[in-house]
Amino acid sequence: MEENKELLELCGTVEDIIYRNPTNGYTVMEIESDDYIITAVGLITSIDIGDELKLIGNWKVHNKYGEQFAFEYYEQSMPSTKENILKYLSAGTVKGIGKATAKKIVDTFGEDTLEIIRDHPEKLSLIKGISKEKAIELSEDIKNTFGMRETMIELGGYPISINESIKIWKLYGNDAVDKIKENPYVLCSEDIGVEFARADSIAVKTLKKSLDDEYRVRAGIIHILSENTRNGHTCLPKETVISATGNTKFLNLGNDIIEPVVELMKKDGSIISCEIDGTEFLFLPAYFKSEIYAASKLNTMLEIPPQKIKGVKKTLKAFEKTQTIQYAELQQEAIIKALEGSVLILTGGPGTGKTTTLNAMIKLYKQCGLDVILAAPTGRAAQRMSEVTGEEAKTLHRLLEVEWDSNHHPSFKKNNNNPLECDVIIIDELSMVDSLLFEGVMRAIPLGCRLIMVGDSDQLPSVGAGNVLSDLISSGKIPVVQLTEIFRQSLESLIVTNAHKIVKGEFPEITKTDNDFFFMSYYDSNIISSKIAELCSSRLPNTYNFSPLDDIQVLCPSRKGDLGVISMNIKLQSALNPEINTSKGVNSGSYTFYKGDKVMQIKNNYDILWEKSDGTDGMGIFNGDIGKIIKIDNKEKIVYVKFDDKIAEYEFELLDNLELAYAVTVHKSQGNEFNAVIIPMYSVPYQLCYRNLLYTAVTRAKKILILIGEISTMNAMIQNNKKTLRYSALRHFLNLNETQ
Repeated sequence: MEENKELLELCGTVEDIIYRNPTNGYTVMEIESDDYIITAVGLITSIDIGDELKLIGNWKVHNKYGEQFAFEYYEQSMPSTKENILKYLSAGTVKGIGKATAKKIVDTFGEDTLEIIRDHPEKLSLIKGISKEKAIELSEDIKNTFGMRETMIELGGYPISINESIKIWKLYGNDAVDKIKENPYVLCSEDIGVEFARADSIAVKTLKKSLDDEYRVRAGIIHILSENTRNGHTCLPKETVISATGNTKFLNLGNDIIEPVVELMKKDGSIISCEIDGTEFLFLPAYFKSEIYAASKLNTMLEIPPQKIKGVKKTLKAFEKTQTIQYAELQQEAIIKALEGSVLILTGGPGTGKTTTLNAMIKLYKQCGLDVILAAPTGRAAQRMSEVTGEEAKTLHRLLEVEWDSNHHPSFKKNNNNPLECDVIIIDELSMVDSLLFEGVMRAIPLGCRLIMVGDSDQLPSVGAGNVLSDLISSGKIPVVQLTEIFRQSLESLIVTNAHKIVKGEFPEITKTDNDFFFMSYYDSNIISSKIAELCSSRLPNTYNFSPLDDIQVLCPSRKGDLGVISMNIKLQSALNPEINTSKGVNSGSYTFYKGDKVMQIKNNYDILWEKSDGTDGMGIFNGDIGKIIKIDNKEKIVYVKFDDKIAEYEFELLDNLELAYAVTVHKSQGNEFNAVIIPMYSVPYQLCYRNLLYTAVTRAKKILILIGEISTMNAMIQNNKKTLRYSALRHFLNLNETQ
């Protein structure tokens, strides 16, 4: 990293605004300073031509745009000289004032122009061409501008970023500061996004709000429900919410204070209450709506089936003859149900013929003249679906034509009012689909359309809230065919047969050394990590011609510990990337990044720019995307990362979006497959030592799987079939009409 330089001060007037990002305030502008025009770049809340600025920062040279002044701090004032006021008004900042009118006003009122417009609009009507009505309109416009500046200055007194200040202003305008003083917890809303702890500090320490303030309790309840959606829950028992909110480590309040607020929030719709199996549950409205809508739509689809296909069994027998294939009994059952019904779940482990069954469904649907759409939750899952079916498959977001608002919340163009145009929708990897996305799918499905959902219920559930696949199966309402027979070709693979053993709680076959499933027994974390590095750097590449970066993936149950993701990434980076000894890296969080590093995007970011080799460009890199650093420009403070055919630009301050990806967690690997997978089996934390996590990891491997560590750890994971508890209500809502 470069050493910190002494900051410089530059004063001037805004001559032109070249670029401005209204979301985060990033601005490129031309400044007149000492009769020179310079380019300045940085974050600023609001800006207009003619504004007078004091900028504090340093000079830098951009490889494309040349010398620029990059400011870190600034002081801003409204234009004060006649010349700057004329520039300000002539730029169209105030609606209804053009260049000619601006000159008349400034010639008349000089340096008092802005105050006259704001406080004495009646004087403007003395100027020819300005009526009293127009003068009042101009005054209101200037007041709004002054108000925004004053609001931004006052917000600067709180621990609030420029980006957050802009969001607050957009929401509340001139009332922003009063709104925050009244209820500082509005800062926690999704539209602003301040974390609860910071808003609570502003409320209690800065604004001296009482600990039992109703706004604080309301925000605390919402925070508990929101935080638990990150743990997969769409709802929580009421008693759990009350207890967690009042906990001494959170609000530190008694149930007698919290429970009445819960009742008020139920009445005004801030939270939704529902009794499930004799227990009262509380929901955030969005999650209640998502699950109850999906259940209602599915029940409607079951009650109003699509147009019947005649002679299904006969058609299938004829198809088997033409394809010279004999489907197994369960495969035949799945194909027939898919053709005869409206909704079907096809599930089963590896090697049970899901792909073969799916391909038969697609061909028979098309043979019957039906329009079929294929989709999956992630780009990699959709790509794999295309490869095994030979048909185009889209991500669900692309299929639903997602649009993102300024806070990166999705909405879908395809919905109840604009449904998809198709006869059949087939969704793969349903275990990865959360409740909100599933609602979006259900809203876009036209009545009369068939829905086929494919997934493995023994894998980990979705990262987002909900238990969609499990709830659908356990409801008993949705037809399900579970393929259980492992076909002969797959029986030759120990990855497949051992995966099925693990699901059943049986000990896998680990004695064979001439297959694709290996266990290497070691009892020391340092030895295990060294052996993994050796496997990645030399043994697997030399034996199987695997690329250490493209073909081999280390999957760790945990992030922390000697064999967790963070430690293993540092170890593997040292073993696999020679650039760490010859080039300059850049620090970010737990890692130092170098050219050649394998990295993963760890959050959705819709603002990151990328460009393809054919010149097409766009924005957006998504959670779970894996790429490689191809260049680090320490002078420009930009890192270039190649994701498949896209090259993305990361300014240094965006590097917290990335982590090294030589090793990733099992959860992050969902939806992906790798030629070779290595899994450390040593000192796995208790909360991660369970069967379906191991099963998910094992089924990520296509050609080679290596478990390395203690057999006792693997056995403990196999024996622990306690799946992570998730509170959800889709199953309940699917059966609701039967209990009413």
